[in-house]
Amino acid sequence: MLQTLSIRDFVIVDKLDLEFSAGFTVLTGETGAGKSILVDALSLALGARGEGGVVRSGSERAEISASFDIAEVSDLQGWLRENELISEDDQLLVRRVIYADGRSRAFINGLPATIQQLRDAGEFLVDIYSQNAYHSLLKLSSQRQVLDEFGGVSSLAAEVGAHYRTWHTLHQRRVEMERNAAAYADELAELRDQVRELTQLGFSSDEWEPLQQEYSRLAHGASLLSGVEECRDLLAESEFAALRQLNSVQHKLQSLHEYDAGLQEALDTLDSAMIQLQETDRFLNRYLQRAELDPQRLSEVESRIQAIHFAARKYRLRPEELADALAQWQVRMNELEDAGNDGALARQEAEAKQVYEKLADELSRGRKQAAQSLSQKITLEMQRLALAGGKFSVALEPQEAAASGMEQIEFVVAGHTGVALRPLAKVASGGELSRISLAIRVVTAQQGIIPTMIFDEVDVGIGGGVAEIVGQLLKKLGEQRQVLVITHLPQVAAQGGQHLRVSKTAINGATLSHIELLNQDARIEEVARMLGGVEITQTTRNHAREMLGVGAP
Repeated sequence: MLQTLSIRDFVIVDKLDLEFSAGFTVLTGETGAGKSILVDALSLALGARGEGGVVRSGSERAEISASFDIAEVSDLQGWLRENELISEDDQLLVRRVIYADGRSRAFINGLPATIQQLRDAGEFLVDIYSQNAYHSLLKLSSQRQVLDEFGGVSSLAAEVGAHYRTWHTLHQRRVEMERNAAAYADELAELRDQVRELTQLGFSSDEWEPLQQEYSRLAHGASLLSGVEECRDLLAESEFAALRQLNSVQHKLQSLHEYDAGLQEALDTLDSAMIQLQETDRFLNRYLQRAELDPQRLSEVESRIQAIHFAARKYRLRPEELADALAQWQVRMNELEDAGNDGALARQEAEAKQVYEKLADELSRGRKQAAQSLSQKITLEMQRLALAGGKFSVALEPQEAAASGMEQIEFVVAGHTGVALRPLAKVASGGELSRISLAIRVVTAQQGIIPTMIFDEVDVGIGGGVAEIVGQLLKKLGEQRQVLVITHLPQVAAQGGQHLRVSKTAINGATLSHIELLNQDARIEEVARMLGGVEITQTTRNHAREMLGVGAP
């Protein structure tokens, strides 16, 4: 669960350090005070897209860090081990730094990480529900995802999609092969000729450079022999050879050394040089003994190079590209041969279709079972949310085979008794949509494994007794998970086990946002404010006490 959140120089927050407890926490404050800043900051710490505009005016960077207790999140611990980001205890620390120019840096457990790694880790930790998230429930793809997650068939659905794409690819390839059979036959004949020719050539890319070097040596054999002999003469054989001259210098220095020992360094250097030159002379002598003119081998190498150049020009390639071209042609030739080999491609397609249909049928059964349970549970919650007689159902309409399965999934609702079931997307009332969406989230959240849930003003359009019921639902959910709710309803705020208040102040011409944990007296005042507006009366305070279950002072 989320334990701490620290924010520095983010939007209108200069410095903020918060600690969170388990259970149900509410966050309230005046409109515009910056209640959603906490959600935005946490989202960035968990890999949301960021930009320089979130840095507080006058600051170089914004910094957000959050710590989580992950003792019960075994899947995340495994992911951390795989990515070599594990900590020694059951803690996870994420940190995000965003600079004013838009640059960003990320850290997990003190180690540099990518933004995608932050995002991946966040998926194990927090679910954030906002008004936009509720509107996403109007999309059929989101409804399908909700049902699959509720039914525990998300992995199976992904597998169905992968096998559908395999089957579809094979189908398209077979149709293309049949439609272009004549062209492919010509292509196959041409490929066979090309592969045969290059196979007979027997050329490998590793051969080309040594072959060129050997040709250069053989082609200049006479020049090499005469040149090396001349070098030996200059070094040691001629009357004025270098070694003879140096030997004279050596004798002269040895005689002078008797008068001045300081010449020893020059003698040592000269000795070393003479040893090197003598070794060079021996090497050149061995070279001459081994070297010989070989016109036959030169002819063979020359013919080989000409054959390689001929093939390269024929196929408009560089010589070193011939080996790769041969490998590619062989792959394509095998594909075409398989396609025309007694319907091999058709058999592969049929086998892929069979696997898809088997998995899709299993998915359909799982969805049908989940749809019945989900419909019953959400219908029950609707009764509690002042939608008496209302009904929720998951419609499963058969469709042609697709990556999503063999049925189209759509949520249909009736807000009251006697009203026909209609698609969720066509529910007219905003308050009705909020209540139904909340019922969906509460029911599906009970099946989930994400330890922390954040609801950002999802109670818009709800009031009165329904608001109290919404608060009770969220409180009940907080018994199983850590729940943080940003709300403007006193009926919801009164249900929280922990109450945070957001306020803003003007300091030196700058507006700053603050968040504080409320004690009992401050909480009474905040709920009274939410009930009574600008002027808080004693009657309003007494009402707030009653809602909070606090006796008279």
